[in-house]
Amino acid sequence: MKKTLNIRQAIAKDSIELQECMELAYASYKDRMEGKRLPPMDVNYSDEIRDYPSWVAVSDNKVVGGLFMMFENEYASIANIAIHPDFQGQGLGGGLMKFAETKAKDKGYSELRLATHILLFENVSLYLHLGWIEIDRDEVRVYMKKVI
Repeated sequence: MKKTLNIRQAIAKDSIELQECMELAYASYKDRMEGKRLPPMDVNYSDEIRDYPSWVAVSDNKVVGGLFMMFENEYASIANIAIHPDFQGQGLGGGLMKFAETKAKDKGYSELRLATHILLFENVSLYLHLGWIEIDRDEVRVYMKKVI
């Protein structure tokens, strides 16, 4: 059954649920990462919500996803985006990506960028499917952009 989703600006009291959601979203990569934690697992979400443009995806009054953006001089960036495992595969991640594109366009940007860990190959595949292109990579990250 497809679950309903509401996207709203994150507020301080979302931080605990958002932390739990992010932990669960990134936990599936634990074995592949050989014990290393991805940076979004170790941030203080109260600080992130306070310091960066951030939104939560909510279903039945529960935080099931999050989006953090940065608005640079030349382009907007998705700093972190994740969906709770119970809600993955239902188009919610794509919905959050479209939401990010809209936010960037509304602020006058024509380019959106992100970086994902090189071992998260399914993320790279998803982003390519959504119209992103790879612009660079190093030992740790794949850098991508999308003209919007």
